[in-house]
Amino acid sequence: MTNFHQKDKSNHLLRIGESSTFPPLFTIKGVIKRISDIILAIIGMLILTPVFAVIAIAIKRDSPGPVFYEAERVGRNGKRFKMLKFRSMYEQPENRNGAPLTTKDDARVTPIGKWLRATKFNELPQLWNVLKGEMSLVGPRPEDPQFVTSWTEEAQQKILSMRPGITSPASIIYRDEERLLSSRGFLDDYLKQILPDKQRLDQLYVDNHSLVNDLDVLFMTLIAFIPRLRTLSVKEKWLYSGAFYTITHRVLSWFFIDFVVVLLSIGLAGLMWRLSMALNLGVPTFLIGALLASIFLSLINTSLGLHRIKWDKASPTYVIDITISVSITMLLLWMINRLWLTEPRILFTFFWMSGLMVSIGLIAVRFRDRLITGLANRWILMRGSKASFGERMLVIGAGELGELAIWMLKRSPFLDLFSVIGLVDDDPRKQNTEIMGYKVLGTTQDIPELVKRYNIGLILFSITNCPLPKREQMLSRCDATKAKTVIIPDLIDVLRQSVENFED
Repeated sequence: MTNFHQKDKSNHLLRIGESSTFPPLFTIKGVIKRISDIILAIIGMLILTPVFAVIAIAIKRDSPGPVFYEAERVGRNGKRFKMLKFRSMYEQPENRNGAPLTTKDDARVTPIGKWLRATKFNELPQLWNVLKGEMSLVGPRPEDPQFVTSWTEEAQQKILSMRPGITSPASIIYRDEERLLSSRGFLDDYLKQILPDKQRLDQLYVDNHSLVNDLDVLFMTLIAFIPRLRTLSVKEKWLYSGAFYTITHRVLSWFFIDFVVVLLSIGLAGLMWRLSMALNLGVPTFLIGALLASIFLSLINTSLGLHRIKWDKASPTYVIDITISVSITMLLLWMINRLWLTEPRILFTFFWMSGLMVSIGLIAVRFRDRLITGLANRWILMRGSKASFGERMLVIGAGELGELAIWMLKRSPFLDLFSVIGLVDDDPRKQNTEIMGYKVLGTTQDIPELVKRYNIGLILFSITNCPLPKREQMLSRCDATKAKTVIIPDLIDVLRQSVENFED
């Protein structure tokens, strides 16, 4: 069994807990998160009071002992606290002093305890820890002190910089952790396999957390623990760029931008129109028309998949999609004006002029400074042809080197020999987006599945600044597939070093 070196590690943890490198306790994001925690925790405790009473009675009738169990955990800044749970084990000294982990069919667990653990209802009393300020609704799950001492200093600094949570991306993905652990050597299995990945997920959450992401995690927590959906395989992208994130960052944000663009564009079209003939829309009609146009644009853009586009990396071909979206919108507005409104009657020519202005505005705000270079790049791309019969290729890495590799491939004599199917990248913000016209299909953990699903014959490994252990782990996943792996040299780093040497 793994040796923890508890004495030395405990001292190390104490130093980490007292370190001044932790972020300040009070930030705007932190205050908003704390206020949300308090409000939701109070509401949750009020609603769940009858449930708590029923569970308490069931526990007392099931086996002798207290209703609640206090587990020592490590919280923010390394401070230890007592995490509250409904008791799920028999009240015996050997149970408290036994292994810190439970496995499937653990004899220490009571009958009602099995149900509490399966439904995760045993975690509900932690709402009290949230009210006390020891925990948050969403955050890295608090870990046992002896496991925290096995973390690297970097992991401790990052994960312990936040209040631990009742739920987290790691707790959702590993919600069946007890079933994953075998009865023999389960502690070593946990330390070697599950704990490192949970640390990765926790650090990913710390780097990308927001109120919107927390809503996605809470939503997936409710979904994942519905009995009929408990076996659902939860993807990381659902937790870091899920429904709430997509709606707020990719739909609502563009809705407000489009509303402003439509207002300015229709206003400009109206001024130009009045130079040749009279036009009196009126302020209410003007505002209602702009609002309807923005709503129609959002619905049509979403149906066309434009909300998934990462516009700073988008292909200029999406100019056509925007034009189609605006054309449909203006046609709908014209039909409303002709069929349902008697005044004011607006000529179709005005809708055509407004649509032209709106299209120019929408294209400008989405492509910004990439507009001219993007159109030029599209002209170059149109001179070639996308290989439909060549070997199917998966690009690992959606960063600068991956983009450079695709750009060079499109301009090489080998263009007709390969067909790029898509990219993979571990950045949660890039999931389900399109870069250079190709979709980010998943993370590096999905490589074996993607190779099998899309019949990939060649993997193009193009990742820069990757730590050696992680690089070897990703390459091992590639080697485990039937596809051939080609490693692209880090040309970006070579160019960067050349520039630095030139400057020196």
